[in-house]
Amino acid sequence: QVQLVESGGGLVQAGGSLRLSCAASGRTFSSLAMAWFRQAPGKEREFVTAMRSGGSTYYADSVKGRFTISRDNAKNTVNLQMNSLKPEDTAVYYCAVQIKYSPRYYSVNDYNYWGQGTQVTVSS
Repeated sequence: QVQLVESGGGLVQAGGSLRLSCAASGRTFSSLAMAWFRQAPGKEREFVTAMRSGGSTYYADSVKGRFTISRDNAKNTVNLQMNSLKPEDTAVYYCAVQIKYSPRYYSVNDYNYWGQGTQVTVSS
């Protein structure tokens, strides 16, 4: 079992920044892929960014150049630095862990454990 707890969400004006963190416990995950997804009201959960244990990173086109994912294997945490935020970034952000390799780093169905989510609201 893996437990994930997100923190760092909140309300920010457009153009501002937020940093989300996800703390994992229950299992060593240095060999796992970790990701952030988000879900806006009335929409499906969508891929934001992912990082594999080897350091490869992937970003949705909508956040490239603005968001940065990082991880600290020693502390079992993954972070999401969000800059130049836009109102369309408003959503609940979820941390997720992939415990078995899958090339589909962008697929909700290929992640095994999820956090409870943290709300990010960007005002215009």
